[in-house]
Amino acid sequence: MTDVLPTIELFDGIAEELDNVSLRRDRQSGTRNVLLRFRALKALDRFNSFRSRFSKAIRLTDSEGAIELWPDSSKLVFGGDDGDELDRVEFVVPIDNEDHWQRFMRFMERYAAANDMTYGDRQA
Repeated sequence: MTDVLPTIELFDGIAEELDNVSLRRDRQSGTRNVLLRFRALKALDRFNSFRSRFSKAIRLTDSEGAIELWPDSSKLVFGGDDGDELDRVEFVVPIDNEDHWQRFMRFMERYAAANDMTYGDRQA
């Protein structure tokens, strides 16, 4: 398969820029949770979301094809002097299947390489 620039979409045709990702594991269930953070969403800029279809999932596309992640939760975090400026958007996605986890990690490696992101363990 040819090289495809890895993209993340919430709305069809609008590639978003991931700001940060945290990988966590629930100690009781063993389920892995991914926290995706976006500083801004292009879908919100100039009402782009009204011109595109909401995919109901986070679509990740790379040279292996497309995968869809279904968030358990999402959060809009506001800040600024008056508390009315969008600071970031966060999505929590559970991944409990090992094959799905491995596929997600391969995507993240490609996305990180294409966007000059680095991986690092949390400092204790």
